[in-house]
Amino acid sequence: MNEPKTSINMSTALAKVADRARKDPQGRMRSLAHHIDVEALRRCFGKLRNDAAKGVDGVTKEQYAQNLEQNLQELHERLRTMTYRHQSLRRVHVPKDKPGTTRPIGISCLVDKIVQSALTELLGAIYEQDFLDCSYGFRPGRRPHDALKALSRAIGQGKAKVILEADVKAYFDSIDRTMLQEILQERIADKSVMRLVGKCLKVGVLDGQQYFMPEEGTAQGSVLSPLLGNIYLHYVLDVWFERDIKPRLRGKAVLIRYCDDFVIGFERMDDAQRVMEVLGKRLGRYKLQLQPDKTRLVDFHRPPKQHNGKGPGSFDFLGFTLYWKRNRRGQQWHVSWKTRKARLHRAVNRAEEWCRSHRNLPIPQQHQALTRKILGHFNFFGVNDNTRSLSLLLYEVRRAWFKWLNRRSQRRSYNWKRFNDLLDAFPFPKPRVYVDLWT
Repeated sequence: MNEPKTSINMSTALAKVADRARKDPQGRMRSLAHHIDVEALRRCFGKLRNDAAKGVDGVTKEQYAQNLEQNLQELHERLRTMTYRHQSLRRVHVPKDKPGTTRPIGISCLVDKIVQSALTELLGAIYEQDFLDCSYGFRPGRRPHDALKALSRAIGQGKAKVILEADVKAYFDSIDRTMLQEILQERIADKSVMRLVGKCLKVGVLDGQQYFMPEEGTAQGSVLSPLLGNIYLHYVLDVWFERDIKPRLRGKAVLIRYCDDFVIGFERMDDAQRVMEVLGKRLGRYKLQLQPDKTRLVDFHRPPKQHNGKGPGSFDFLGFTLYWKRNRRGQQWHVSWKTRKARLHRAVNRAEEWCRSHRNLPIPQQHQALTRKILGHFNFFGVNDNTRSLSLLLYEVRRAWFKWLNRRSQRRSYNWKRFNDLLDAFPFPKPRVYVDLWT
């Protein structure tokens, strides 16, 4: 297991907290609240995006900065005297991959974002020393591509001939707050910090004109939720699998988790079947449920050289579909990645909608915005063997742009020759490997 690290941006005081947590992995941390001081609040304010969405109070970062020092002093005084109250969340619904479904996102007020960020820094300094190597989501210095590389290595080493593909149903909305706080108390002995965590958990939600107070879960979209979600599954899944499950298996196994998205690889099918039988029961003890239609075992052994046709199976992880593919000479099989169909369709639909709603902007502005969108997609999905999916996205973006440029007026503005000349003057990024998962 790798040596835990502290963030290079961590303050000296938090680095000492992290050092204490690392040296005493079973100890309870006391006297922590004083680390959330004015300096910490100022630092967390600086991390906020200038265009961050507004909460129910409508205050922007620019407005708050007009009297920053006095605002931070007043906020710190409310925290110190325990008179701070978390305001209600403003809920918005973001489309998911599946058509017609949305993901509820809770948007906090700017003051609450500052407090949550400071609390995240403090708790993160402690729990980064506890988290296992199998956890990759929302951790400093770790990206989704690191999880994919680890999975690729496990498959190459024969640890993942069988894949348990799992999906937790409405994870963030299902976290049991009482159990979460009990888990936190195993490491946090400062009652002021625990009281502040409780205030960030027990908040009302304003969804349009409807107001309600959820009894369970943490709000997706809040600064603190990813860390709390990691802590919960660290105890529920990671530690359980490492200490209780792996020693009892007959073959090798590996767990790779990115927050609530995880897969488990096994060397043997019988081990995979046994774990699948108990996994649902383990999660159920902590009020979590598996999605039955998205949880399955996949035979993912390397096909023999003489095998003709397709590989044995495929599965999805972090927006990609993983499958076996022959190399260009047709002599060897290797793991390959392609953009998951639902994610590709979502990217195409968003590009189409953007071209429709912004078709009257000047051509250079449209090109600049579309280039940013394409590059953002390519920087994530531009991995080995996935140039076909990238090329398909680029083709659809060009087609959508051509379509909506011709609808800026009643007269047709472009034929394909003129449009290709436009693309020569305003070229888009080329599909290529932006992230090498094989090295």
